[in-house]
Amino acid sequence: MKYEFDFASVLAQWPLFLEGAWTTVQLSFLATVLGFVLGALCAVGRGSRYGWLRRLVGAYVEAIRNTPLLVQSYFLVFGLSSVGATMPIMVGAVLALVINIGAYTCEILRAGIESIHGGQIEAAECLGLSHVQILWHVVLRPAVERVWPALTSQFVLMMLATSIMSSVGAEELLGVATRIQSDTFRNFEVFLVLWGLYLALSYLMRTGFWLLGLMVFTRRRKLGTQL
Repeated sequence: MKYEFDFASVLAQWPLFLEGAWTTVQLSFLATVLGFVLGALCAVGRGSRYGWLRRLVGAYVEAIRNTPLLVQSYFLVFGLSSVGATMPIMVGAVLALVINIGAYTCEILRAGIESIHGGQIEAAECLGLSHVQILWHVVLRPAVERVWPALTSQFVLMMLATSIMSSVGAEELLGVATRIQSDTFRNFEVFLVLWGLYLALSYLMRTGFWLLGLMVFTRRRKLGTQL
């Protein structure tokens, strides 16, 4: 079989690729920031003294982690609209990603929190630190530091999962590539370019998290510990 490569017609659509990549970056950024906040709150809730709060957060985590992101996004964008709760596609896409990554972040952070020795908390209480100070300086920050590599990997996987949002109409990278493929009929070339773009975004995102870790976790930087 002889196949003639033609990247010219595909690369001529670079503004569309750039637009799709920018939408993917926006979805990833919003989902990362909001998902981290949601996950941190839920991780604290899972260790709460209130049983009803632990059960509520546990039900949320299990419901999200045991159902596909595609089903969750369809429910938020199409399911809710059928009962009158309409929202813009991009809002629904961000909401689906935040709810999904929040559950996974919760479990990762919970593992980090549980690794904090109880003696450290008791020592902080003896020093007269407030509950908020203990939660931030003694529990959350060291916990995030310990699970930072796992969080980084999960957020990169979430960025790759933004491709699912094309199924609900979001014009992210895969959605744009599919449109270009239908216009040019150069399937192999389009998806080869798409592969390269996702690889580039993954490496950029990992590098960004690595640099952020160096800035935030100064103790590891001084000790030369890998992030």
